Amino acid sequence: MSGQDLKTQAIVLRRTNYGEADRILNILTPQGKMAVMAKAVRKEKSRLAGGIEMFCLSDIVVHQGKSEFAILTSAKMNKFFKNLLTDYTRMETAAEMLKRVSKAAEAVDSPEYFSMLTQCFEALNDGADIEIVTTWFYLNLLRISGEQVNLYMDTDGEKLVVGEKYSWDTLERALVKNPNGKISTNEIKMLRLMLTAKLPLALKVKAGSFDLSEILYIARALSQI
Repeated sequence: MSGQDLKTQAIVLRRTNYGEADRILNILTPQGKMAVMAKAVRKEKSRLAGGIEMFCLSDIVVHQGKSEFAILTSAKMNKFFKNLLTDYTRMETAAEMLKRVSKAAEAVDSPEYFSMLTQCFEALNDGADIEIVTTWFYLNLLRISGEQVNLYMDTDGEKLVVGEKYSWDTLERALVKNPNGKISTNEIKMLRLMLTAKLPLALKVKAGSFDLSEILYIARALSQI
């Protein structure tokens, strides 16, 4: 992008004050994660300030010259996920997602992170079930980062059987047969759906048709790796 402008969309991951009035922004775009300089943005009459708020989707233009950081030349708020700020749990969930995506993008800078985060913010803002959104987020964060989630073979290397009961083995990162397990066909189907479908489709699955606490436990266990 050297010597040219990039017009794109962005979500701010982190803002750091720099000098007397500037800010360094870590942003997520459909092209990946990048760091940009927002000059004089902390001044009262800055035209950029309104477009770089946290928890919003913005249309931006950045220019990459010879300096270390690309320069933010235009920023206009496209959508503000305002409901995240009126519900502490949703705001905390969204903030944790920003941190995890920022860290993951350091290792694997995939454009899929932008779509994933946008879908999650849209759902949280619209009042979707937080646990389903969180489960979908954790599973897809792993997938995009290149981690394989085994949902087809058990710890003995045998194919998962319809009607069989399982529990999750954290050390083996796989399902283990357990007659008293709480993971059965419906939970496995939901986990597979979450790894292959967009979030809006996963949210349409009838509540109560699967044990959400069990699949959330698996997603959280995997997210600790």
